Amino acid sequence: MGVFTRFKDIVNANINAMLDQAEDPEKMINLMIREMEDTIVELKSTCANSMSEEKEIEKEITDGKALVERWDIRARLAVEKQKDDLAREALFEKKAASNQLEVVEENLKQLKTLISESKANIFALEEKLESVKQKKRILSQRATHAQDKKRARENLKKASGIEAASKFDELEQRIRRMEADADLVFTDKKSEKEAEFYKMEKESEIDKELEALKQTMNESSKKETTKEN
Repeated sequence: MGVFTRFKDIVNANINAMLDQAEDPEKMINLMIREMEDTIVELKSTCANSMSEEKEIEKEITDGKALVERWDIRARLAVEKQKDDLAREALFEKKAASNQLEVVEENLKQLKTLISESKANIFALEEKLESVKQKKRILSQRATHAQDKKRARENLKKASGIEAASKFDELEQRIRRMEADADLVFTDKKSEKEAEFYKMEKESEIDKELEALKQTMNESSKKETTKEN
């Protein structure tokens, strides 16, 4: 069974509610569009057949009016010729033709009403279809934006990791330079004890800077985790 069972179901359907309840909104909206398009094709085909029938009935009415007029002329002619029997027959045929004409004219009236309703239904359904297609475009845009946002977050995480690694490399190089400088300076000019104190002081400074960097990165990581949740 399709999403819609009758034309009124389509026109009166609450599209937003149906999409909210659907497990797969994209699949649901594609199904809606396909069924609407199929229904429009069927309605237009039926309407086209009705319009073709309308032309045939209009021709039948034209012929019927001509027949009524012809029997009227014959009845008058028979009266003029004082042929009452022929006049009666002509009037009988005229009456029969008139009755048939009334039936055909009533059929045409009903058919015109049906055609008018069909055209209105087609117009309403086409408007509904355009509304659903617009919702599909919106859903597609949202999906694209969500993917872009996800990629941006992933790139940001990668960039943060690269930046952190770069800072660690830079810090490690500074430590090595300081250690080399300390060894060079105090080997030649300072006592062994002074060199040890100097190295301890520099290491203390580096330790503080390292702890500060770790704290900064830890806070940044917590913020990123909060955003993702």
